[in-house]
Amino acid sequence: MQSLSGKVAIVTGASSGIGAATARALAGQGCRVVLAARSVDKLNALADELGDQALAVPTDVTKGSDVTQLVAQCMDAFGRVDILFANAGIYLTGQVAEGDPEAWANMLDININGVMRCAHAVLPHMIAQKSGDIVVTSSISGIVEGRNEPIYGASKHAIQVFTHTLRNQVAADGLRVGAIAPGKVANELWGITEPEEVGKQIAAHAFLRSEDVANAVVFMLSQPEHVAIRDLVVMPQNQVG
Repeated sequence: MQSLSGKVAIVTGASSGIGAATARALAGQGCRVVLAARSVDKLNALADELGDQALAVPTDVTKGSDVTQLVAQCMDAFGRVDILFANAGIYLTGQVAEGDPEAWANMLDININGVMRCAHAVLPHMIAQKSGDIVVTSSISGIVEGRNEPIYGASKHAIQVFTHTLRNQVAADGLRVGAIAPGKVANELWGITEPEEVGKQIAAHAFLRSEDVANAVVFMLSQPEHVAIRDLVVMPQNQVG
């Protein structure tokens, strides 16, 4: 296993859930962490919690100018970027016949285009330094088709294709690209935030904690340089799929 100490990581969707948990986990490993999200108050609170090794950069990943500024501030502050955890995303479920195409378009822009914008912005720096890790938050829905997740599942299937293809393009440059694909996670995305309810779902082996996914991301990043984990699926013990 390689040490992550001293590495510089950008985490999108860092204000809550998997993003916040992973930012804490990476900071605990000695990383300097650039926190990106739209929720400014939550973002600043996390940066205050993590201290000097954290930089908060309010970012909307649907805006190219925001993403450009995110990476520029990272480079100005720390001089390099070693890790991109492209995690920002939203969740919609329901029947296609009853859905809102405008809401779908917004989700697709965040879940797909937001990831691609962030990857595009860090790639020149990672390629120049001949090293770097990009980990994308996918979902079990990007691997197994869920009956009530037609648009969300489509966004995650697209992310799987993008992640695998990008990996093939940049492997010779010394970069690693992989996807973390969680099952159900007891956090804001699923509307489960009360500690009592979270504990109940964990005890039933029905949901993961955000911290479980964060630990899996750290595992991916900590592998020796010659080891690339293309996909890591992590699910609660009794989730069928």
